Formats: sequence, structure tokens, C-alpha cells
Amino acid sequence: MLNYNLYDVIRNPIITEKSTMISEHRKYTFEVAKAADKPLVKKAVEAIFGVKVEKVNMLNVKGKVKRFKGRLGRTSDFKKAIVTLEQNQTIDLAGGVK
Repeated sequence: MLNYNLYDVIRNPIITEKSTMISEHRKYTFEVAKAADKPLVKKAVEAIFGVKVEKVNMLNVKGKVKRFKGRLGRTSDFKKAIVTLEQNQTIDLAGGVK
């Protein structure tokens, strides 16, 4: 994981109703690389968005079985990170990166 670019660690933000509600409490949700660990995610978020991270919680999300045009299929598994920022820090996900 040491040779990864920081933009490869943070795949994309997860914008859902629940993640929007917790962003009011300085918590932001991102899809991250499978091999990423907490210190690497913290370093990547601090470097990309220019904020101070208080803590990182991570979980593996299992894919769901869904139907695609009448056939059974499966969505992909992914790793999710919930990043809590320090006081008075925010990320503008709609505005882009620095």
C-alpha cells in the first residue's frame, strides 16, 4: 500500500441521505481502496482536502444480490471509511478538491 497515490486511496465520497445527515456532526463517508488502513486514509483525507482528521472508522460492505434484466446478479463489495474531523473543520464535497 506504500506505493499508492493518495487519490487512489480515496475512491469517491458516498452521498446518501444518511451520510448527508451525519455530515452535520463533522463526519464524512468515503469509499476507499480495499487495502487501505486507518492511518493511510487519515493521511489521504488531510492531504487532499486540507483538514485535520480526529478519527477514522472503517467497515467492509458486502455486495447485495440484485436482479438485472430478470437475471440474478451481485453488486460489488467495497470498503467504506467514516472520517470524523476536528472542531471547526468542514469538507465541501460539492465544490471539489484543492
